[in-house]
Amino acid sequence: MSTVEKIFAHKLLDVKAIKLQPEQPFTWASGWKSPFYCDNRKTLAFPALRTFVKLELARLVAEKYPEAEAVAGVATGAIAQGALVADTLALPFAYVRSKAKDHGMTNLIEGDLQPGMKVVVIEDLISTGGSSLKAVEALRAHGCEVIGMIAAYTYGFPVAEKAFAEAGVTLTTLTNYEAVVEVARETGYIRPEHVELLHQWRQNPAEWGK
Repeated sequence: MSTVEKIFAHKLLDVKAIKLQPEQPFTWASGWKSPFYCDNRKTLAFPALRTFVKLELARLVAEKYPEAEAVAGVATGAIAQGALVADTLALPFAYVRSKAKDHGMTNLIEGDLQPGMKVVVIEDLISTGGSSLKAVEALRAHGCEVIGMIAAYTYGFPVAEKAFAEAGVTLTTLTNYEAVVEVARETGYIRPEHVELLHQWRQNPAEWGK
């Protein structure tokens, strides 16, 4: 586990971006029930933390993809983070909608990306990976070359890892489920008995709580 993973986990916990509700599980867009929720978009509300996320995401883009010609954020969660990263790296920015507008220009991709451009996708969070990879499909259909994806956080579900592998997309994240749970346990943010419950959920999230 890297230092940045634990530092960012601490920062997420400090601003209470991690929610634990075993008795009143959250319902995700996928329909899954979850006792755990990470709202890392909350980092945008704290200037110092927002800057940390911006610089660390930009650092990963610069280190892993120096050939990048543009940055694309996935709507809506990663629009702000993606724009901040693109600004830091002085790269063009665009964002990908979940579906095309039903009026005006009916755009699916907002921005001015040209076919052939090497694009890094920015995401705020990876759960099943479905919406993230739909954005990749849209960029590829537009003629862009998606050279990788950088996200702030991932739950690390096997279904997502399999989907990214099948799509041929390399994913890198600032932090992850393991780091957050470890730091939450060490700091008393969650009780020891919750750790086992969280691990049970993560082993089979699609069926948990049914």
